[in-house]
Amino acid sequence: MERKGSAVWTGGLKDGKGTVSTESGILVNTPYSFQARFEEGAGTNPEELIGAAHAGCFSMALSGQLEKEGLKAERIETTATVSLEKSDNGFSIPAIHLTVTARIPNADKHAFEQAAKNAKEGCPVSKLMKANITMQATLEN
Repeated sequence: MERKGSAVWTGGLKDGKGTVSTESGILVNTPYSFQARFEEGAGTNPEELIGAAHAGCFSMALSGQLEKEGLKAERIETTATVSLEKSDNGFSIPAIHLTVTARIPNADKHAFEQAAKNAKEGCPVSKLMKANITMQATLEN
């Protein structure tokens, strides 16, 4: 299975602008920019999109882990805080912090904590940071 996201960027880094789109059409030419990433400009940014993807993936994975234990969540709310930091080597994402609140009838603390740990380790987006990234780059004339 493959899913696609795309981006178009025009202009320089600070004065340029871009749009991101998803294959499903949920995002269509959604604006992003330097200002949206590093300042308080309108639009989205890569870290925000990574956070949303991680929060969504983790919530689904936690639901699956709970079902393995015979539990069903009424609600799982996850926020993924993506840290973008600048160092001598440029920018990097050294950490993502998941904040999770769940309402699960008949769940005890230990079962919930174990399911959350398993979900954090097993979520495909959590594993992404270890991904083999390949590329084909083409320069148009």
